[in-house]
Amino acid sequence: MTSAPAERYARWSNARLLWSFVRPYRGRLLLSLLLGLGVTAASLATPMVTKWVLDSIEAPASIVGPVIVLLALLVVSAGLGVVQWVLLGALAENVVLDARRSLVSRFFRSVLGDLHTRPKGELVTRVTSDTVLLREAASSSLVNLVNGTVSLVGTIVLMAVLDVPLLISTLLAIVLVGVLAASLMPRIARAQREAQESVGQLGGLLEGGVGAMRTVKSSGAEEREISRIMDHADDSARHSIRAVRTEAIAWSVAGSGMQLSVIAILALGAWRVSTGGLEVSTMIAFLLYAFGVVEPITELTEDLTRMQAGVAAAERLRQAEEIRTEDVTAGAPVPPGVDGEQLITLDDVSFTYPGAAEPALRGLSVSIPRRGHIAIVGPSGAGKTTVMSLLLRFVSPERGTISMNGAPYESLAIGSVRQRIAYVEQEAPLLPGTVRDNVAYRHQGLTDDEIWAALTAVHLDETVRRLPAGLDEPVTGTSLSGGQRQRIALARVIVTPPDLLLLDEATAQLDGLTEAAVHEVISRIAQQGTVVTIAHRLSTVTDADTILLLDAGTLRATGTHTDLLAHDDLYRKLTTTLKITTPATTEPAGQR
Repeated sequence: MTSAPAERYARWSNARLLWSFVRPYRGRLLLSLLLGLGVTAASLATPMVTKWVLDSIEAPASIVGPVIVLLALLVVSAGLGVVQWVLLGALAENVVLDARRSLVSRFFRSVLGDLHTRPKGELVTRVTSDTVLLREAASSSLVNLVNGTVSLVGTIVLMAVLDVPLLISTLLAIVLVGVLAASLMPRIARAQREAQESVGQLGGLLEGGVGAMRTVKSSGAEEREISRIMDHADDSARHSIRAVRTEAIAWSVAGSGMQLSVIAILALGAWRVSTGGLEVSTMIAFLLYAFGVVEPITELTEDLTRMQAGVAAAERLRQAEEIRTEDVTAGAPVPPGVDGEQLITLDDVSFTYPGAAEPALRGLSVSIPRRGHIAIVGPSGAGKTTVMSLLLRFVSPERGTISMNGAPYESLAIGSVRQRIAYVEQEAPLLPGTVRDNVAYRHQGLTDDEIWAALTAVHLDETVRRLPAGLDEPVTGTSLSGGQRQRIALARVIVTPPDLLLLDEATAQLDGLTEAAVHEVISRIAQQGTVVTIAHRLSTVTDADTILLLDAGTLRATGTHTDLLAHDDLYRKLTTTLKITTPATTEPAGQR
């Protein structure tokens, strides 16, 4: 159970985070506050001017003056209110925009390990849903809290000026209502926080289920997935209903309590008027204040509720701030390479994933030449993808060093290292946009001729020409197959050959003819730079200059396909399992 001091510290941290989004607009917020105070002043003056009008009826004086003042107060209040409304509306949207910009920037600049521990759908919820809760809490609620407090205090002071006995009965009602409403605030905050957490979990499950829709349907698990997701939707609804119920009670207590106090004031005031202890105009003015005091109390209750929702959202945004970010510019640029030297060296490198019982790599020492084709093979869990992650600086070794062109990785800027490397994931995801956008993703400003040349190299030019919009065809919602999408991802990295090309089994979804064309491209790149391939199909590596055989995070053997086939039992088992022993017996996987 969380201790009380820890809870108070967390609430204070959340409130500070909430204020951090407002701070850049504090000038605009102050102006809105002043405008609101003007509206409040006009409202507070209205009952007194009303009393002036009533007194003018009894005395031989014109009522034109007080009526003009009443109209002026109405016009001023309306004008100031409109300006304040516009200012606060724009401020609220700017706060939401800044919060979203902060989250999106953090997510895309994050350390991958931190980001991948969180469900994607929940991250989306942070940006789309939680930020909206900041809108009212970080803008109008802050102003309304101050204005409501000033209005309440001003009303009480003016009521004291009019009649102290009536004020005492009013204050008793206000204190009672305030205590009851305040006791409900923590329950509202807790229910709203739990509702938002359920929404985040719902988003994560929905994103995962939609992404695996083929598996869901082929497994006949539609109802099961619907049930899992709706459990969280039901949970969110249950917490939200609890919050609404508590809010309704808080508002009803505030409103009903004040209405009862008005009835009591009316009865007491009427009795005092009948005894001559109170003027009728004074009682009417006091009643106007009594009616008016209901509004600031109700608004304060609602604003406190919105603030609780905003603080709950701020807490979730603060959790997102725990994601570490990379500074890709810190460090030196990669020095020029020298022919004859290695492009990259790994010296006694070890790495363990957080929470893992065993290291993913143990004492790995490998040299990657400036040119050629290197293949990495091994059983599942051997450390192949970890090597790729280390080369791309997605993770850093816990022991040992990695160098590029003789310079240690830790002294080089992350961005400078990644500029020298192109990477195609096994899933070869495409980015939202057109075919042109995806092929030119790494290098903006490419000509159409360069883009078509890359598509031709992967045997995709004719397919793209047949698309309704050609290069400008959106990649989402098209009839592109998995293999065609994979070839677009390949075209993206070969349009401008990199120093180092990393392929995580980039031919897994290609037919035999297209795979042969891609191998041709790989061979051409390997003559100018280096290609490192993770292979799950050994047909990919039979032409490699060097094969690195990993096993349980260690380098078991190196050599050509022929050498390893002749001398290593594990390699022979791998080739037997895949029914591939020589290039002549390679079986096309077929386009999927």
